[in-house]
Order: sequence, then C-alpha cells, then structure tokens
Amino acid sequence: MKEDDIRNYASLMKELELTGLEIEIDGAKVRLERGNGTAIPQSYTVAPEAPKAEKAEEKEAAGEAVTSPMVGVFYSAPAENSEPFVTVGAKVRKGETICIIEAMKLMNEIKAEFDGVVEAVSAKNGQVVGFGTELFRIRRS
Repeated sequence: MKEDDIRNYASLMKELELTGLEIEIDGAKVRLERGNGTAIPQSYTVAPEAPKAEKAEEKEAAGEAVTSPMVGVFYSAPAENSEPFVTVGAKVRKGETICIIEAMKLMNEIKAEFDGVVEAVSAKNGQVVGFGTELFRIRRS
C-alpha cells in the first residue's frame, strides 16, 4: 500500500470522526488508529487465506466457529504466564470465559455461547483479529 493511500484513509478517518480503521488489500493489512486527533499507521502482513472450498469442508467436520465480535488483540490466557482459558479437548459451559480481546486498551472477555468441546484454537496468542475472525471451533454437546 502506498503512503498516499494511507494518508487518504487517515483523512477519511478524521472527516468521519472514526477512531480506528483496518484495510486489507492483497494479503497486506493496514490498521489506523487515531489518538489525540492524529492517525497512527500500523502495518503488518498476514498469510493468504486457504481457498473457500477447503475452509467450508473443515468447518463442517470440526464443529461450529466462534468468531471475534470486534477488532483487537486476541489473548488465550488472563495473564502472560497463566494457563490458557481453554485448550483443544476442553469442555466449555455456556457463559464461561474462553479468551480476551483487547480493544482500545480495554480487556473484553469473550464467553462461550453454548456448551461444547473445543475442537480447535484458530487464533494465536497476541494475534490481531478482525471482526468475524475465527477464534475457536467448538462442537456442541
């Protein structure tokens, strides 16, 4: 992404009074956050996603996807040296905390929406996730 593009997005953020914006183009992501009236660009690259047909087959075989309700940083444990909230094979109950997503310096607990067994942990600790990013696969029980 070119610097001019980033500047245009920053101007758009100011015009629309947005505090954050994340753009993905050709596997490259740029996240802009505004603080004190200025936009601070942060860029990072993510691996390209697998083809959609393969993903659909995996989803059916491995339970239901639990996705991120917000943009932020995924944390699998309550503290740096703590055990993760859940691991593959763990039984979870509805309402149980399964991870934390930090968004705008706030720690948001993500809770299980149903009883089940964790089939997969799809996000990595410390990973930036977007709205709808798959965090876990849980098989209902």
